[in-house]
Amino acid sequence: MTSSEQPPTNRYLSGNFAPVNKEVTVTNLPVEGTLPTHLDGRYLRNGPNPISVVDPPTYHWFLGDGMVHGIRLRDGKAEWYRNRWVRSSGVAEAFGEEPHPGPTNNGFDFGANTNVIGHGGRTFAIVEAGPNPYELTDELDTIGPCDFDGTLGGGWSAHPHRDPTTGELHTVSYHWAWGNKVRYSVLDRVGKVTKLVEVQTTGAPMVHDCAITASSVVIYDLPTVLNVDAAIAGASLPYRWDNDYPARVGLLARDGDGTEVQWFDVDPCYVFHTLNAFDDGDKVVLDLVRHDRMFATDFNGPNEGTPTLERWTLERASGRVHTTVLAEGGHEFPRIDERLFGSSHRYGYTIGIDAGDGDGSHQAVGFENILYRHDMVQGTTTVRSFGAGSSVGEFVFVPNSPVSPEDDGVLMGFSHDPVSDTSRLEVVDAQTLESVAAVQLPVRVPVGFHGNWVPTTELSHLV
Repeated sequence: MTSSEQPPTNRYLSGNFAPVNKEVTVTNLPVEGTLPTHLDGRYLRNGPNPISVVDPPTYHWFLGDGMVHGIRLRDGKAEWYRNRWVRSSGVAEAFGEEPHPGPTNNGFDFGANTNVIGHGGRTFAIVEAGPNPYELTDELDTIGPCDFDGTLGGGWSAHPHRDPTTGELHTVSYHWAWGNKVRYSVLDRVGKVTKLVEVQTTGAPMVHDCAITASSVVIYDLPTVLNVDAAIAGASLPYRWDNDYPARVGLLARDGDGTEVQWFDVDPCYVFHTLNAFDDGDKVVLDLVRHDRMFATDFNGPNEGTPTLERWTLERASGRVHTTVLAEGGHEFPRIDERLFGSSHRYGYTIGIDAGDGDGSHQAVGFENILYRHDMVQGTTTVRSFGAGSSVGEFVFVPNSPVSPEDDGVLMGFSHDPVSDTSRLEVVDAQTLESVAAVQLPVRVPVGFHGNWVPTTELSHLV
């Protein structure tokens, strides 16, 4: 039985979550509308796509083999679409290929399935929780696992954030073998780790994202943690909600050594994604998506209630946190004009999410057909629907030029049409959310995680 014939008893193996079973190369793709000619590069997206049959009751969405999808845009044309499995040793074996050589974290080998970035003229598929990144060619074929030329010394993260001023990537990583600590690291412009700091945490938390400001690194220490009983029982992803674990957010000075972190207590919750953070005098403003809990009742994916877009203001002097809901409804996959990452922003973009009632009763986390644009100054939200029955994934902002004002650009992301069971790359105006162009694919791109625009020149290349 191939992956596409997977029994649909697990919601993350059916519908648009279901894996595709072929690698495809298509050239000269049809374009509806007019692609801006300044778009010269690749739109890349990563996500889980099991290559072999998995056990539906125990399969966790986060653990499918990585598959990277890419579209090459140039001169107003969509030159190619490719999808390629990241060739971990297991995937290579399934193809009857020799393993791709490269360093692993103590033999921990996994085909990175969560994000894909360009940095220092190279392309990396990345994941959290211990495995090394995988380097890819420009055409998305696997080169092999990497440790950034011997400078990494352990697993990395799925969520690096680029400092727009220095071009460095900042990230917070975790791994069960590290015990009660996480690691803050900095990757320089050429792709070498130049800083690595260990930070003590209450336990062994799952830390998907972080944030930076001009002064600080934001570290999440929240109650979704390594559960030893689940690990002993052989759980595919042994992280569980812990009602007794203190929820807190830390501020580490970017030039600090990890010993002095100011921690702020917050109400119990989980945060997958940060929109942005910035300094405001003696305060730090943190815009994020808050989940009431995570992996408390559902152990196949993030199906624990509708997530909200919030602003947390951390007061250094008092140690208090003030919370404001920025928009009603369910939101996830927040992005900004990332030329402003770490500094004050006005606009943010999210997609609509319905993640059940918090008791695992819904079929699956619901990726809706809605794209949102949020004006943080006016306090308004613009809504774009892509049609009944369709769904969209994360949208990425691309400026119209390196010196364009904030919000002057386009948003890119995949949509899915359940009638034709095919996908499109949607390109919409960031200010109006009106369609600029769409690239029609002859195949389906399953629901996945993160993507980025990787320009041929890295003038506007941000993660």
